[in-house]
Amino acid sequence: MLLIADSGSTKTSWRFIDEDKRIHSFHSLGFNPFFWTSAEISKEITIKCSKKLKEQIADSSTQIYFYGAGCSSKHRIKIVRNALKKVFPKSKIEVEHDLLASARATCGSKKGIAAILGTGSNSAYYDGEKTIRQRGGWGYIISDEGSGAHIGKKLMQDFINENLPAELYEKLYKKHTLTREKVVQSVYNKPYPSRFLASFAKFVHENIKEPYCSSLVKKCFSEFIVNHICRYDDYKELPMGCVGSVGFYFQDILREVANENNVLLGKIIESPIEELVKYHLKVK
Repeated sequence: MLLIADSGSTKTSWRFIDEDKRIHSFHSLGFNPFFWTSAEISKEITIKCSKKLKEQIADSSTQIYFYGAGCSSKHRIKIVRNALKKVFPKSKIEVEHDLLASARATCGSKKGIAAILGTGSNSAYYDGEKTIRQRGGWGYIISDEGSGAHIGKKLMQDFINENLPAELYEKLYKKHTLTREKVVQSVYNKPYPSRFLASFAKFVHENIKEPYCSSLVKKCFSEFIVNHICRYDDYKELPMGCVGSVGFYFQDILREVANENNVLLGKIIESPIEELVKYHLKVK
């Protein structure tokens, strides 16, 4: 039996495949071990996983594959592993970075370049088994080119500096009752500033027919591809698979930018969880 989890900073999608190959789903908050303790993670899983399902998993030698944002060092992997072991003591547990989830979901067992374009962004070279080189993933302050946070940050800069087209400025102001003070407080004094910035990607998508919005997204994607994807030696030969809501909902512009830079696009999916289920059932 298998339990597969894909955890971002906001939400974790869980799939349990029982011995009859039936798939059971549940969701929990996303837990990044940069910010969550083992005790907090185990408590969240216990709350969101039904008692019946938890007992079924706990009373068996279920193989657990957990893919999560922030699971990039032995220390942070241990935080998540300890939490899972507390809830599911008999299970075999593997904790991996979310980049590997993107790679397995979009490339399967073939070589490729894995990309994440969601609230944040990241990329890695995938040899068909593991990610061996990484570019990007430095967070919204330093880079995160092409991400929702990057798009939102650029939009907020133009809003604060009054560089938006007048109609778009008024529409943004009225929709979110934005003020300079609200933006500054949300970015510098409140938790999860990257989520706040990324939330404005939806506004950009709603107004994508406006030349300003389409140009903004194109510039952000161009920075991501030029700064990261085009730095891989054989980027012209290998497909780039992409996971994340930003890449998925703006995929027409992503394809345009990729073509301009001779990047071959592979699968573009919003969430990797269903493809991860297929991957693990196939390789089991």
